[in-house]
Formats: sequence, structure tokens, C-alpha cells
Amino acid sequence: MRVSGWLPSMSVGAVLLLGLVAAVASIGESRGGSPEPTRVLVFGDSLSAAYRLPVAQGWVAQLDRRIEACAAERFEITNASVSGETTSGGLSRLPGILETAEPDWVLLELGANDGLRGLPLERIETNLQALIDRAEASGAEVVLLGIMLPSNYGPAYAEPFREMYTTLAEANDLPALPFLLEGVADDRELMMSDGIHPNAAGQERVLENVWGLVAPLWGLDESSERL
Repeated sequence: MRVSGWLPSMSVGAVLLLGLVAAVASIGESRGGSPEPTRVLVFGDSLSAAYRLPVAQGWVAQLDRRIEACAAERFEITNASVSGETTSGGLSRLPGILETAEPDWVLLELGANDGLRGLPLERIETNLQALIDRAEASGAEVVLLGIMLPSNYGPAYAEPFREMYTTLAEANDLPALPFLLEGVADDRELMMSDGIHPNAAGQERVLENVWGLVAPLWGLDESSERL
């Protein structure tokens, strides 16, 4: 059997095969031939939600700009942080967000509001572990951003709260920051009047803390200029 008007020496099967190859190539061209972006989900509370600041001044937005300036590949950052969020609230929100955002990485920053309310440490740790488990079950890699409580909470509660993040990071083999606000919380010029949230200048320092951790993980240039 011959196909009229198209390479009569070829069989129908060969023609169909070539047609399939051409269709696949066409799909690749329509997608621009570029790889999928690395998707990053920041899942936290007011410390990551640019509390009382323009969104562009928050450390997450600054991280996005820093990556765009130095990364050879594309990144997409979704900031699902909500002021006042607790670990239990995060557990209810996370599954839907994971399904929508499909992140490759989750930067988990929760627990501060639980601690400020004096909730049982066992409950907080259990919730954080469940958040880690759900993120990893979706195929994402987790980065844990630790928190410390103000000194007036007393060492009997504040010390084990601080150590909880180290314990979780070690138990789950996670890259982690012991304290997101390192070098910020103890500097009044970098904090808002409430003594809890970083101001605009403090957000820049928080970015440096996060950048020092994630840049090597993502193969980025740690020495990129501040933006």
C-alpha cells in the first residue's frame, strides 16, 4: 500500500511513526524547550508575611529578587505565610497549598505563635513533625527555619522550645536555621516597636540569614550583591 503524494517508497507504519515524532517535537517547541522552574513554598507566619510592611520589603520578596538576579534557571516562589498562623492552623491549610503549588522545596517557619501562647511543647513538636511529613510526602524537600522566644518566657520553656527545632532538623536530616532572627531580634534598630517583628532593615538581615542556608542548596552564588 502506498500513500499518495508523500514519499511513496515508505510504508504507512513508517509515515505514522514519523508523524508521531514530529508531533512530540512540536510540543517541545511550543513549551519553549525550557525546563520546569524550581518551585519554592514559604510556609510561615507574620515573620515571613512582611508584617506591617509593603510586601516588597519582606524577606521573601527580597529572596525572590535575589534569586532572579543570579540564578541561571527559573525559580517560582509562593509565599503562603499568614500573620497569626499556628502549627495547627498550618496543618489544616498545607494539604491544599501543596496540591496547588506543587513545590520542590518548602521553607517551613511556624511555631512562634504557639510558643507565645505557651502551648505544650509536645503538641507543637508533633504538629511540626506532621507538617514536615506532609510536605515530604508530596515530594518536596523541607528547610526548617527555627524560632526563639523572648527571654521573659523563662528558660524552663524557652530553652526546650529553641532546642525543639534542632531536634526536628536532626531527626529528619533537614537543612535548618537555628534562629531565623539571628542578629536581628537583639538589635532594637532592626525591630519594630513590638519587639517581635523585624522592620524593613531587619528584613534585609533576615534575608541574609536565609540566603546563607539556601543558596548552597540551590547552587546559587552566595556572594550576590544585596538588592
